[in-house]
This record gives sequence, structure tokens and C-alpha cells, in this order.
Amino acid sequence: MHAGLRITAFTAALAATFGTAYGVGEAFDPVVEDPAPARHDTHPRASSEPESEGDGQGGHGGHEAEPAGGLQISENGYTLDLTTARVAAGERSELRFVIRDSAGRAVTAYQREHDKELHLIVASRDLGTYRHLHPARAADGTWSIPVDLPRAGGYRVFADFTPAKKGAESLTLGADLAASGPYEPQPLPAPRRTAKVHGYEVRLDGALRPGRAGELKLKVSRDGRPVTDLQPYLGAYGHLVALRSGDLAYLHVHPNGEPGDGTTKPGPDISFTATAPSTGTYRLFLDFQHEGRVHTAAFTVRTGTPAPPEDHSAPHDDASGHGH
Repeated sequence: MHAGLRITAFTAALAATFGTAYGVGEAFDPVVEDPAPARHDTHPRASSEPESEGDGQGGHGGHEAEPAGGLQISENGYTLDLTTARVAAGERSELRFVIRDSAGRAVTAYQREHDKELHLIVASRDLGTYRHLHPARAADGTWSIPVDLPRAGGYRVFADFTPAKKGAESLTLGADLAASGPYEPQPLPAPRRTAKVHGYEVRLDGALRPGRAGELKLKVSRDGRPVTDLQPYLGAYGHLVALRSGDLAYLHVHPNGEPGDGTTKPGPDISFTATAPSTGTYRLFLDFQHEGRVHTAAFTVRTGTPAPPEDHSAPHDDASGHGH
């Protein structure tokens, strides 16, 4: 899968339902809904200017960042044809799309990566809603999955895949999706070192740096005790997707090491080596599985700046459930 944030070792769904309630069964993939926070001051790819904090710093220390993905609907002769361009917020709808080749034909053969032929991400423009999905493909190449997006507004759909063709590269294509209804944009949550989801606490250490590789370490605990029996999910102990605030550039990253390699432990730490493609603010979504359930912890990160000390007086339930 494409890694816009450079990750040194790889680690961001399909059940019959994708409910408005934010609980999940064993087979369900991640869903994040952020509560309305208090307002704060607020692959090669084409790259747009993100919301930024200064000039870019590409190429530091010999680690030049790759351009981010998901900003184009077509690339290398492949096009994301999103046949469902609009859904109604709060209502169950069928999301359908086709990947087409340079001749306009539907692609029907893919390389399986991390147990799936294609990974789909749906995120709201304000980054308050996030879905990690694995749709079903029909024989004619049409992909589909039921969705229920809770809030009206603009969304971005990302298809992450590799065609089953000799020499084919991983691609991340993006297209816009509208959810109709009264629109109430939410401010981006402030940066924090910890996120709480379903009784778990995940702590983020390290800083995301533009043009320079650095370690991001996430530690999972529950009831004050480290979780040391994380389960593999899609072939890894953790998956991390980062979306750049402003243009929703897509950065899919995976942890250092993998289950069964003889050195990677099943928690509590999941380590990533990442390079941001530019300065800016990013929203990170970590998926991890424990006791048969997948959970998603979400963080806001500003490049070059570690998260501030935790304010224990502030609520910070960053994720509230999962769904297919």
C-alpha cells in the first residue's frame, strides 16, 4: 500500500452493516466520530499547499519526503470513478465505485496487500468523521459497501490499491463525496498526547517532522495497565493513517516490525518511523485490535512539535466506535 509518510516497515472495511450506533462486533472495521470540541486557534503524487506553519523543510538529514497521496482522482492511467457522489447524512446508503484503466475498462484484478485487494478510507473535510472500510468487489469490477455518515458536509473518499499487473505501483486515488443535510463544521481538536477509546488509553510520543524521519511511538493501556496481548489486524499490530488538515492529503503508514518476525512484541508499544511531506497540521488515526475488537484512537499533530503536556481536566474521548 502507498506510504506518503515513509514507514520503514509496513503495518488504514466489510461487514453487512455500518450502523449509526458506534459499537462494533469482532469483524468490524474502524469508525471514529469526534465529539464537538471547544474551539481552538485554529507512489509519486501531486501535492497541494496544506494548512501550514511555515516553509517546507524537504530533504533534511537525507530523508526526502514523498509527496502525499489521495489528491488526484486519476494517476498512472487509473481513475477512481465514484458512481455514488452524494448520500443523505444519517441515512444508510450504498457507496459504489469502479477503478478504471486508461482505456476506461473496469479493473478486476488486484494484488492482495494486508489481506485485502483494496482499502477504502472515508473522512469528512473537518476530520471529525473517519471510516476505514473494505468493500466487496463484484465480478464486473464494481466495488460497494453500505455506509451511514452521521453529519452533513464534504467528505473525501480514498481508494488504496495495487493493480495485478507486472510493474504496477501502489496507488491512492481520491474523490469527493457530499452528504446532504444541515451543515455544522467542527473545529479540529487540539493536539494532545493521549486519546481514550472504549476504556483504552493510547499515548503518543515523538514528533512528526517535515522532510526528516522520526519515530512515533504509541503505547496502549487499559485500566492503567499496559496491553501486552494486542492481536494482529490485517497482518499487523497497528495501522496508522494520517490526513493533512486543509487538503486531506493521505498518508498511510505501518509500524516497524510485524507479528511473527521474532522481535516485534504484541504491545504495549507500536512504533512507527515517519516522514511528513510538508509542514502543517495532521490528524492521525491508529487502528489496533484487542480481544477480538478493533479500536481507533485519533490524534491531532502539528509538525515539528511534540504534543503538549496532558490537560487531565479536559475531556478527550477521541474515538467512539467502529463499524463496517
